Amino acid sequence: MPHTVVFLDRDSLKAKLRRPSFEHMFIEHAKTAPEQVVDRLRNATVAIVNKVQLREPALAQLPNLKMIAVAATGYDCVDVAACRERGIAVANIRNYAVHTVPEHAFSLILALRRNLIAYRRDVEAGVWQKSDQFCFLDHPIGDLHGSTLGIVGEGAIGQGAATIARGFGMKVLFADHAPPRAEGVTFTPFDEVLEQSDVLSLHCPLTAATRNLIGLPEMRRMKRNALLINTSRGGLVDEQALIQALDEGLIAGAGFDVLTTEPPRNGHPLLDVRRPNFILTPHVAWASQEAMQFLADQLVDNIEAWAAGRPQHLVT
Repeated sequence: MPHTVVFLDRDSLKAKLRRPSFEHMFIEHAKTAPEQVVDRLRNATVAIVNKVQLREPALAQLPNLKMIAVAATGYDCVDVAACRERGIAVANIRNYAVHTVPEHAFSLILALRRNLIAYRRDVEAGVWQKSDQFCFLDHPIGDLHGSTLGIVGEGAIGQGAATIARGFGMKVLFADHAPPRAEGVTFTPFDEVLEQSDVLSLHCPLTAATRNLIGLPEMRRMKRNALLINTSRGGLVDEQALIQALDEGLIAGAGFDVLTTEPPRNGHPLLDVRRPNFILTPHVAWASQEAMQFLADQLVDNIEAWAAGRPQHLVT
């Protein structure tokens, strides 16, 4: 019997997507509102989602659904426990953003450490043009060489960030955490990482244990000249606490690519932060052309492997 494969938010993936090799019907929707999920998946055996929420109330109405292919590494959009109870396989993407996310993180780090936003604003305002010297040094500039990068999350992306950091001559500390832990990694107690890092970069999933992992108490432990970088998941950082920390000078700056609510709507607190030591980008760290194509290819690989009885990259 042919499978019915339904992609609920195709516009979230800007890459070519080959069709699975087995007999099937393939249906794409550019985007899907919460109230459309059940109707669109009613006949589906395989669902593809990126950020569309699949929770127990919807899953309970989808007896034909056998597999969910998540078009991302993070799978917090899926009720994994409910899928486990119903025998629905859930597969995610592995090791696809090992270059693009670390590169984006370091773009934020370099822009903040060298005060590029502030200097660019000054040039646009004509400050350099009025200077009586060949340069002006109104904003502090710091080197990465010799500084310490603290990393929360020692997966492929965290390891990618560590590789770049070492190339800059930085010392790297991986924060210790509850099991499971990657093998072959030397861990440093979390509080020591907070206290010793000149840059703290988050590369861990959003779970019940990591939600608001970085709040005001944690930022009070950090160096006053430290940077906080989040290219992982919104919700890892208490966003109101971040604003307070920036206002009080508890940290030197922050670079974020993710927010708790995406897309942000009017009134999101971080949209109103207008200061050169805070950079917000619209969840694009993962989105190099090369990474998106790798993701698209592995997405179909995951579906084909499941259909052939050899599932891979399962999270349930």
